[in-house]
Amino acid sequence: MPDKYHIDVEPAPSRFEPVSKLNHLEHNRCIGCLQCAKRDCIYDVFTNRRFLPGELRDSGNRLCKACMRCVQECRNRIMIKALNPEYLELGNEYWTPEIITSLWTQADTGKIPVSGAGYGGPFSGTGFDDMWTDMSEIVRPTRDGIHGREYINTSIDIGPKPDRLHFKEGQLTDELPPLVSTPLPILLDLPPHARRWPAVKQAVLHVARQLGILAFDDAPKTRDENVIARYAPEDAFALDCSHRIMEICLESAAPETIRHFSDRVRAMIRRYPNTIIGVALPLDRQTRDVALHLVDQGVSVLRVYADQNGREFAPSSPRFIKEVVREIHLALVQSRRRDCVTLLAGGGIAMAEHVAKLIACGADGVVVDDALLVALECRMCRRHAEGMACPVALESIDAAWGMQRIINLLGSWHSQLIEVMGAMGIREIRRLRGEVGRVMFFKDLEAECFAPIFGERNIS
Repeated sequence: MPDKYHIDVEPAPSRFEPVSKLNHLEHNRCIGCLQCAKRDCIYDVFTNRRFLPGELRDSGNRLCKACMRCVQECRNRIMIKALNPEYLELGNEYWTPEIITSLWTQADTGKIPVSGAGYGGPFSGTGFDDMWTDMSEIVRPTRDGIHGREYINTSIDIGPKPDRLHFKEGQLTDELPPLVSTPLPILLDLPPHARRWPAVKQAVLHVARQLGILAFDDAPKTRDENVIARYAPEDAFALDCSHRIMEICLESAAPETIRHFSDRVRAMIRRYPNTIIGVALPLDRQTRDVALHLVDQGVSVLRVYADQNGREFAPSSPRFIKEVVREIHLALVQSRRRDCVTLLAGGGIAMAEHVAKLIACGADGVVVDDALLVALECRMCRRHAEGMACPVALESIDAAWGMQRIINLLGSWHSQLIEVMGAMGIREIRRLRGEVGRVMFFKDLEAECFAPIFGERNIS
């Protein structure tokens, strides 16, 4: 049995005081009683709190666990907990304040976030929230992913795979194509605006080398075993390639562009047989057909990417990434070419559960980008797009600190991923690919249970 893959995490405290959900307010009518509720705080919030002059903020809001004991036991009712308006401004409708603050906590400690209050949200939502994992095997304690006796493998293979092998007198006669294994089904990337920040880029590349996983880099000057070199078509076709893995970013899916592009890609594959050459495609209405065509031309790695919120680039009614990935996966299965290509997907990956869900929809691995910035205290405010200064100065972080924060996040996600797989009864991440028998879709359950009684849902 191979050695168990483990990610060592260490505390990496945030540079800025995290935005708290609740603000602590006090009326100026304290009667000075000898049984002050502040003294009875079991978390010692009022003893350890301090004022941060550089941020004009009180650290007590972060230390508070919102048990409301002080509010209930104050004799003169001078204490109030109010929703913080700054908290409500974090992120957007997809990158919610709850997701952002949870990522901050994971990057701080590397531990799995636990809420003792249970889930009080809606029964179903949009995107990944209308898809649930099947935890029917959770009753088997031997498959506990972290502490159990059974080994759970999270490694995937990237590159071309032959559809058959030939032997002669017991000896393999085929020349095997290049193949790269990575211990995590997670690849690292940065959004375009963050690639110009040297310290952030350096932190991501250091994480890839330390954990043995893969990261994307724009036109690297030297060969790096943990780097996927990314090029625009005009640069890639003029390159004397020496990289182990190279990706060509295709931005247009017009038929005439695809024909010319695929001819040149096919020539590159013949010219560099020891290099894994992949293609990156934006998700839109034509991505499935383009993907099938490129696989026919010999492309062995396809990366499809959605926007920041996991939606395809469509002018109207954009679909969510999981629907499009599932469509591409099923098309490859029906054409009997699924095992000939490694399908990577990214965009809108904000939680550890999104990794498992997207793989169950048909991806071999996922590409994480914006979540890495959130680990570095990004608030997803998009101020850079308006030419404004970053409120947490991401462009000037310390690379070593940023590396540890990202390692902590990936350590937490890795633990959650193997916990989910153990609860599913799956010990191999490759088996999860396209395994929709281990997930449930709200639309399918609703149609099965309620459509015979009430009819189909009318969405208009």
